[in-house]
Amino acid sequence: MKVLVTGGAGFIGSNIADRLVVEGHEVVIVDDLSTGFRENVHPKATFYRLDIRDPGLAEIFEKEKPEMVNHHAAQIDVRKSVEDPMFDAQVNVLGSINLIQLCAVYGIKKVIYASTGGAIYGEPEYLPADEHHPIRPLSQYGITKHIVEHYLYLYRYNYHLNYTILRYPNVYGPRQDPHGEAGVVAIFTEALFRGKRPTIYGDGTHTRDYVFVGDIVEANLLAMERGDGQVMNLGWGWEVSVNEIFGTLKNHLATDIEPLYVPERLGEIHRICLDSTKAQKELGWKPQVDLDEGIQRTVEYYSKRQSEAC
Repeated sequence: MKVLVTGGAGFIGSNIADRLVVEGHEVVIVDDLSTGFRENVHPKATFYRLDIRDPGLAEIFEKEKPEMVNHHAAQIDVRKSVEDPMFDAQVNVLGSINLIQLCAVYGIKKVIYASTGGAIYGEPEYLPADEHHPIRPLSQYGITKHIVEHYLYLYRYNYHLNYTILRYPNVYGPRQDPHGEAGVVAIFTEALFRGKRPTIYGDGTHTRDYVFVGDIVEANLLAMERGDGQVMNLGWGWEVSVNEIFGTLKNHLATDIEPLYVPERLGEIHRICLDSTKAQKELGWKPQVDLDEGIQRTVEYYSKRQSEAC
């Protein structure tokens, strides 16, 4: 099958694209490289450097004629969405509408959409949050990611465009950008390798549901054949604090460096973890890589990258 992966030079998208190639699919990647990296693109994939808002996206559909779309291109930074909500909406909403319209016009079999479980529910009324939890995002990012879910429902109802929506937890692992604003595991790891004190916003008791990128890739592969018209959380269903993440990294790197605590930032929720019972039922998916193993794999990746850079 020919699959178009938007954001396929980014952290999660490139890992998915690699797996698709391994599974024998033909992969086309669209990425503007604003946060992705050309070296992440699999050599067997066809690559187009393009913003998903660009009208030229239609030419790629016309030329490549993909059968399925995996949509990961987005403005992913919660803080940037707060600082520049217009840009956040332009990329996440208008860019997605441009893509979805083309999917309908060109008869795409299915869209797999990366939504957010970490930012969509706001401060939770109960944990773990399931798909029936009220939607009350506290950041512009959470709002724009949720809006696209409504567009996909609309296009399925009116134009028979099939989809599966995956609401992500905090994803970590190889290729996450340690110089970005999102992804504490990568950011902390890079800082510790450099002998610097990582910054923790707030007192470190904020919790998230951390899932290794390989498990997220598996969910995307399963969604190609299952979960039609469904919205599903991905997650372990338990909370892990920022302090716990730092402590685990500190142990793996055998360092005595302590973090620097600074005031928390606007738009950040305090607690979240996700009930993935529906994904278990609809996709047959469960996360497999526990936090200790996942952090070990991540540390090994960045250690190797550090060695190659020297």
